[in-house]
Amino acid sequence: MEKVVAEQVRVEDDRTGLSVETLKRAITDNLFYMQGKFPQIATKCDWYMALAYTVRDRLVHRWITTRHTGMRKDVKLVCYLSAEFLTGPHLANNIINLDIQEPIKEAVRELGGDLDLDQLIEQEEEPGLGNGGLGRLAACYMDSLATLGIPAIGYGIRYEFGIFDQEIRDGWQVEITDKWLHFGNPWEIRRPEITMPVKLGGFTRSYVDARGHFRVEWIPGKVVNGVAYDTPILGYKTNNANTLRLWKAEAHQSFNFQAFNMGDYSGAVYEKMISENISKVLYPNDQPKQGKELRLEQQFFFSSCSLQDMIRMHLKEGDNVDSLDQKIAIQLNDTHPSVSIAEMMRILVDEYVIDWERAWTITQNTFSYTNHTLLPEALERWPVELFGSLLPRHLEIIYEINRRFLDLVKQKYPGDDDRLSRMSLIDESGERYVRMAHLACVGSHAINGVAALHSELLKSDVLRDFYELWPDKFLNVTNGVTPRRFMLLSNPRLGEMINDQIGDGWLHDLEELRKLEPLADDAQFRKQWREMKLSAKRRLADYIATRLKIDVDPNSMFDVQVKRIHEYKRQHLSVLHIIALYNRIKENPKLEFAPRTFIFGGKAAPAYFQAKLIIKLINSVAEVVNNDPDIAGRLKVVFLPDFNVTLGQRVYPAADLSEQISTAGKEASGTGNMKFSLNGALTIGTLDGANIEIREEVGAENFFLFGLSAQQVEASKAKGYRPYDIYSSNPELKKVIDQISSGYFSAGNGALFAPLLDSLLSRDDYLLFADFSSYMDCQEQVSKAYLDQDEWSRMSILNVARMGKFSSDRSIREYCQNIWRTEPLNVIIEVW
Repeated sequence: MEKVVAEQVRVEDDRTGLSVETLKRAITDNLFYMQGKFPQIATKCDWYMALAYTVRDRLVHRWITTRHTGMRKDVKLVCYLSAEFLTGPHLANNIINLDIQEPIKEAVRELGGDLDLDQLIEQEEEPGLGNGGLGRLAACYMDSLATLGIPAIGYGIRYEFGIFDQEIRDGWQVEITDKWLHFGNPWEIRRPEITMPVKLGGFTRSYVDARGHFRVEWIPGKVVNGVAYDTPILGYKTNNANTLRLWKAEAHQSFNFQAFNMGDYSGAVYEKMISENISKVLYPNDQPKQGKELRLEQQFFFSSCSLQDMIRMHLKEGDNVDSLDQKIAIQLNDTHPSVSIAEMMRILVDEYVIDWERAWTITQNTFSYTNHTLLPEALERWPVELFGSLLPRHLEIIYEINRRFLDLVKQKYPGDDDRLSRMSLIDESGERYVRMAHLACVGSHAINGVAALHSELLKSDVLRDFYELWPDKFLNVTNGVTPRRFMLLSNPRLGEMINDQIGDGWLHDLEELRKLEPLADDAQFRKQWREMKLSAKRRLADYIATRLKIDVDPNSMFDVQVKRIHEYKRQHLSVLHIIALYNRIKENPKLEFAPRTFIFGGKAAPAYFQAKLIIKLINSVAEVVNNDPDIAGRLKVVFLPDFNVTLGQRVYPAADLSEQISTAGKEASGTGNMKFSLNGALTIGTLDGANIEIREEVGAENFFLFGLSAQQVEASKAKGYRPYDIYSSNPELKKVIDQISSGYFSAGNGALFAPLLDSLLSRDDYLLFADFSSYMDCQEQVSKAYLDQDEWSRMSILNVARMGKFSSDRSIREYCQNIWRTEPLNVIIEVW
């Protein structure tokens, strides 16, 4: 009896309890003690911070227990090195992963006033830690690693100002400082005790040690400190929580008191300013020499900090350096962290005095490399002079790696000097460069592409020589996305519909979506599906009306292309289509046509003029089309400024048509294509990247295919592609180009878009003209299909039902089985 009474009066801990009363108490405590506010004077931001700290408290117990469990068990740790982690806002995602949506919503409601959970969620600044697909993929993989129970740490840089906030002024992109940390970040914990010294510049000195061994000492020109900031990453409905560890650059000596006393106030903080620049901005403009140097400093900075940290933890657990490759798997997310291979060799050979052969074995066994690009210009290389001035010891190490590697190549291919030149880590064809992708290939035990076509093109083209030398190193791991954020969180009504029909097992096994297939033939379910889609479109339409003062019709087809702006992604092909449609309607007002709202979004790199000109073209065409009374109700064009994860969560559920129209053979994979399909959009696309696999899964009849294949693109170029001939022979295309050239869409300024048009007419590097007619024909098929809403709904349902392959959980399982050789960790925790 006494035991029963004790259980009844037991009070939940404010840090871990999940009842409504405990959550209310925890929120108000955090408002009082963390924000220093009481309810009557608290702002919505204060309430958001209090709520965020409350949710974070419930993560921390799991986080610490996961780390403690990992230390007690013999587990292999995955270390994911990435220049970007585009996590998106944390609050709503963590609430879902903790499975506390209802008690949190009720707790906020009962706290009274004008508090609303959705409004508090909207207070969160999006972390400025990434730009595009590379960073979003890394974030999806961190989510899946935690959900699957794989011990992991994500390593990157804590960018103080992100990349930039995008504003559109007079149709042009304007870059604004992203002050995402202005109000603080409640999800991170600063770890000043985890500070790593990073050497830069200086010179090397060789000597013979007491045992008669040749040694090299690096005397740096400066030292920068990297300070760790940790964020817990919780899996979905699991006790596993991994760590995202980001490094902030700080000066080794932040204040020069002597300089200050002498009146040199700028000089007193000069070292602080120069050092902290390293972690200020993602992807600084590398056109000037200083920008190139800063980018290389960034890449080496987070690579060095991360490797030092891994070795520190490894030794702390009682292991020795010689067993590093058995306990740690390092994944290079593209070439940005590939300097890690040279840094690992430096640490092992110079600091731990391990002989070269053993150090190289450890290095190769530890590293694996994911390639994310087929564009030669995106395969990073650094001028030897710059590299040597910043990393003199690493250049020596790379020279030695290269010497030994080329000896191996000579043995296998005697007399093949051209092959030696192609495969060398040093490009000597003109100005000498260090080829970072080559270093990653030589120093890794596995090399993977991110879609089936991409992996084949790596083997047959970009990395062909390396594949011929080491075919067993190469494999494919097609990208995936997390359904927790991009379905359940972004599209809750879709999630509810699926749960009602097949249960919630699909959130852990996306192949369960196959159970939806029979419902595509259920007329009532198709009707509910259309209502769900219309609701998402109304939500986006409201956002567009509020933010841009443009009214769009939710009943029109939402034709969407949101992604990084680049010529190969061919946003301007969509613009040519819009102008052609505009002309057709002007010429024939009675044209039977499904009304469309064209929605664009994405950022252009600040120094990429052509991409910025494409943004200007989109907005200039929008200005004409949206204000022409002859077109009213039939076409609208919208450019959404500052596209990010938050905005994506509005856009993906609302899309009817997903534009995946890159030149075949140029897109490595894409993940936006997956997010759209998982939310019921149909795809119009080329045989590029993961489009091919999506089409295979959803069925060719549920995918709108157009354009040349990768092989046809190459054949066309080999025969001497002449875009001007296509322009001259296609009256519709010619009219479109001539309209742009005449200034029709630029207030009579015919010169405005000349750089873009000259490029298309003379070179057309990405074959817009070659694909134009096929694209127009395919878009007619899209319009006809959309007019039959019942059949469109059926195709939409089948798209969702057949997208199970494209879960990031599946991708991570493949990495674990085929590359990392690691197993899940079972974390047991008592939660009141």
